[in-house]
Formats: sequence, structure tokens, C-alpha cells
Amino acid sequence: MEITVSRQELLKELTATQGVVERKTTIPILSNFLLEAEGERLSLTATDLDQAIRTSAPVKVKKAGACTIPARRMYDYVKLLPEGEISIKLLDNHWVQIKSGRSTTKIVGMARANYPQVPEFPSVDAIKISAAALKTLIARTIFAISNEETRYTLNGALLVIKAESLAMVATDGHRLSFVEKVNEEIAGVSGEKRVLVPRKALDELRQLLAATAEATIDFADDEHTLYFRVGHRALSSRKLNGNFPNYEAVMPRDNTKFVIVSAAELGQAIQRVAQFADERSGAVRMKIEQNELKISSSSTEAGESEDTIDTPYTGDALTVGFNSGYMLDFLKALNNEGEVRLEFKDQQSAGQMRPEDPDAEYRYRYVLMPMRI
Repeated sequence: MEITVSRQELLKELTATQGVVERKTTIPILSNFLLEAEGERLSLTATDLDQAIRTSAPVKVKKAGACTIPARRMYDYVKLLPEGEISIKLLDNHWVQIKSGRSTTKIVGMARANYPQVPEFPSVDAIKISAAALKTLIARTIFAISNEETRYTLNGALLVIKAESLAMVATDGHRLSFVEKVNEEIAGVSGEKRVLVPRKALDELRQLLAATAEATIDFADDEHTLYFRVGHRALSSRKLNGNFPNYEAVMPRDNTKFVIVSAAELGQAIQRVAQFADERSGAVRMKIEQNELKISSSSTEAGESEDTIDTPYTGDALTVGFNSGYMLDFLKALNNEGEVRLEFKDQQSAGQMRPEDPDAEYRYRYVLMPMRI
């Protein structure tokens, strides 16, 4: 293999694939990129066996071929090279030579034959999804995914695709985040399609979406694998198998007490008060009473704090405890913009937060389990 490639083009693709490369692995080849040159393209692959990214860059191919090269070392080295052309050549014993201007480096690679087979994007049955909608869905749910490895089916988000809507839901058992883009026509879908997308795949997808100008992406799946194609980059991920909880059943239906407040004002108040919350639980009290929302916390180590926000309310007084970090996650997903409706039933029941915007293109609901305070 012998090619010449623009440093800028190569670095762009090396950056896009970094997240998938396995850093600490008992299988050394997984720390490598697979480079394959043919025609006028260089194909670049990275995998950790659970997921893979395949991308490409335009190159001048002097000699077609393939090699594997340590991903981190190549990325760090190419980053330090000046702009211009880079030549990459496969030498004997899997060594790879990289030349740029007056710099020449040889990196020890590994045999191409040892690189695992990466699933190919299916040639049929792909559906087109709005890139902007998917980006919003991920941003508004990813933080609610469980980090507990034992709760396997909660280690991802449920993507629900219908002919006229796109939704995503995630929960860690203490909170649930649900967002739906209605009036979103998706061709080639009949009925409802539900797939569990692992958190790591969502992280990679979020980065691919942030770096693209494409209006739509392609999505497909088979028995074991999910496929997302964003422009010329393709992400494949092993499916999470199992049953996601029945999220419709936990959505509050009779939270009749509510207040509407500014997201920015609420966020600032919670941040101030949370400084004095119990460090382990992060719990703050939300008390609604005559035209006021009072947010308070106290701990024997730190002290106590209270903030009051004026808001129209004439119902019975109610005090409920919630995790301050969970509330701030929701407000951050809204960029602390607009108004938020806080809905309550009683001290023991789940509370709900949602944007107060009847014309919003996304239906967004965030359910929080109460805490003892």
C-alpha cells in the first residue's frame, strides 16, 4: 500500500473515529486503525467489537492495499504535522512509513489478516431520519441513562420510530426522560419500530451528528446490529437485547398541582441552594404555596439556604424533595431557556417537569421520583 493524502482530510477522519478505538484491551489489534486504499479513497475503520466506525477520505493511490496502525499514536503524530500532503507507505513486517515535508516516521503495525470483520451497512431497508431531530432526542435523554452495569436494559435509550413521529426515552430507575418529535414523516415505516441503542453508540452518534451538515441520516438494523450512516461515515453497534420498562405506565396522569417558572431563574436558584444540600443525596426541598415556589436545603456540615421564586399559585401548600442534579440536567438540556412547568400530586408521588410551550415541535416530559427530606 502506498498513498498520498491531505493532512487536513486525514486528521478530520482520524478525529471522527477516535472514540471507538479500544484503549485498554487484551486484544492488541483493537487499538489499531484499519487503513484500506483502493481507487481514489482511503477507507478507515475502528472497532471495539461492540461497535465500529467506518469512514473515508479522498487520496492519491500509488499502490492499493491495506494495513493496520496504532490509532492513538497515528492520531497524535498527524496532529503535530504541518498542513500539506502526507505520504503513507506499507513496508516489510507490517511497518508503516509516514512522510510529511522533511519529517519521516516509521510506526510498527500489525497484520491486516488479524483485524476483525466489521458489519457492512445493509444495502436494503434503510430509513431516513432527520439529523436535527435525532440530535435533539439524544441531547434530551442521554443523561438519564443508567450507569449501573447490572441494569443491562437501562444502559441505553429506547428509540421509537413511527410513520409520523420519532421518540426517545431513557431511565435509570430514579428519573425518566421522554422526548417526541411529532408530525415527523418517516417513509418506509409501518406500525412501530422500537430499538434499544447503547449509551456508547449514542455518544458516538452525537459526535457524528455535530460534525455533519447532512439534513438526514440513514438507519437500519438486523437481528444483532444497529446501523447509522451520517454522510460518508457509518456507525454500527451491537444491539442491547431485553425488555425496556413500560415507560407509559410511569408517566404521571393526575399531577394537578403545578407552577410555571423561568428555566433560567429556576436553574440559578437550584444551583445556589444545592451548595448546602446533603452531599450524598443532593436533595433539595420544593415547596409551593400562595404565589410562591420556595427552594431550600440544609445539612449539618454545610448550613442551610433558601430561594424564593414568585409564580401564580392558589392551591394547597405542598413540599416535595428532589435530587438537585437531576433537575439541573433537565434545565441544561433546555439550555436554561423559556419557561418550565413543574407538576406535582403529593409528597410521595413522582413529579414531572416539562417546557411550557404549547407550540413546541418536541413533546418533552421529565419524570422524577421524590426523595425523603
